[in-house]
Amino acid sequence: MEQRIGSSSQPLEGAGFDPAFIPGLTSPASARTEEDGPEKDGPEKEPEVAEAEEAAPEAEEKDTASPSEPEEDAEADGPVFEASDRRARIVADHRGVTLRLDDQECDFRWDEIGAVETETARFGKRYTVTVHTPDRRWYPIEIEAPARSSFAEWDARLDEVLDAYFEDGAADSAERDAEKEAEKDAD
Repeated sequence: MEQRIGSSSQPLEGAGFDPAFIPGLTSPASARTEEDGPEKDGPEKEPEVAEAEEAAPEAEEKDTASPSEPEEDAEADGPVFEASDRRARIVADHRGVTLRLDDQECDFRWDEIGAVETETARFGKRYTVTVHTPDRRWYPIEIEAPARSSFAEWDARLDEVLDAYFEDGAADSAERDAEKEAEKDAD
């Protein structure tokens, strides 16, 4: 009889063991270790030059921040959906959908979203919003409503935001069909 020394189990992967496993939840872990020296990154710069280069981007950010603010304000005039309770929060606006639970936050731009699904509990006051991504992942969040009557209002406000910002494949295919018909009529 053969016996193996050591563990035969494989290390576990997933969000429970590595928060960087979920895209958008945290930034990816750096591949650089402390053993890697500056030789890997390139030659070291003199301190005076390095300080000047670090100060230059900060000055550029200050200059470019003021012109971009009015653009964001102009886009922010559209509909916004926001719902929260003591632990969870969801915000859907012109930038995308943000899910927050305690101290964890996940941001999705509109081009990263495949679908948004809502569900209400049969009993109780739980309102669940699930964001589906094109790569078959889903991110649910439950919010406790102050009253069951809030569900209809929240659904209406979320639908308004989705209609304004979310472009699904059905709209694109309808536009393509209209263009094809116009080309056939021209021929």
